[in-house]
Amino acid sequence: MKMYVGVTDQDWFEILKQEKCDEVNFWTPGGRNFKAIKENDMFLFKLHSPNNYIVGGGFFVRFSVLPTYLAWQAFGIKNGTRSLKELNDRILKYRSKNGIALENPQIGCIILTEPFYFDREDWIPIPADWSNSIVQGKRYDTESTTGMKLYQEVMDRIERHSYQEQNIVAETSRYGESLTKHRLGQGAFRVVVTDAYQRRCAITGEKTLPVLEAAHIKPYAQEGPHDVKNGLLLRSDMHTLYDDGYITIDTDYKIDVSKRLHEDYGNGKDYYKYHGHKLIILPEQNIEMPSKEYLEWHNENVFLG
Repeated sequence: MKMYVGVTDQDWFEILKQEKCDEVNFWTPGGRNFKAIKENDMFLFKLHSPNNYIVGGGFFVRFSVLPTYLAWQAFGIKNGTRSLKELNDRILKYRSKNGIALENPQIGCIILTEPFYFDREDWIPIPADWSNSIVQGKRYDTESTTGMKLYQEVMDRIERHSYQEQNIVAETSRYGESLTKHRLGQGAFRVVVTDAYQRRCAITGEKTLPVLEAAHIKPYAQEGPHDVKNGLLLRSDMHTLYDDGYITIDTDYKIDVSKRLHEDYGNGKDYYKYHGHKLIILPEQNIEMPSKEYLEWHNENVFLG
């Protein structure tokens, strides 16, 4: 199993720990792509020197480059800051210090789920091969002696203190790859759905990011999961009509606009033009396609047919 140890600020960590955040955006001010580990691999938090300890971690979901406003909308305090202004101020501070262009409003987002936060007495000293010259982080593998030792120390603390539900342990094979996917939070769901649909509305093709929203096919309040297969990326007005039952998508990915839209509001011509057409944007990967089970549920339980 591969792990990544990322360097971070203690105040960032303390905010997440105090708030008991259920997901984390480990953001990077430069937006450089992150390919060190795969989905569901472990990502660990190491504090800046002189606090040379590993203090917690989470499980890698995805890397995405996002405007800061969207990172804040999706994750809020789970960015490790208490306001969007504080997030922007920190980004500007790091960019100025490291010579990164200040006009670029986008940041790299390493999205983690099911995080765990160690108490002070459980902090793990950095591995013996850690170099003071490391700025961003380092990858480890359980196939190495050092990586195995680190993995065992992390799992020992998780097992002893149940920092998260015990399925963290059950879902990780013995020193191997993760056996199952870890659950997504609301913020991760939004980003994963946004990226799966290439940042375009599934119905209209609209690509103005501020008006695009990740819609649940089966609402979370009715036990619909934060799963990309239970999501559609929709323009905000389409999202409202979808949630209210005036629009649905059938299992062939065709759009059905209810006659109730005209009956209730005396209009709707801008929406009826999509009736009978197939979605023009769908995920490129089959494993991210909308579930027919959830589409059927929406047709039968929400749509005002």
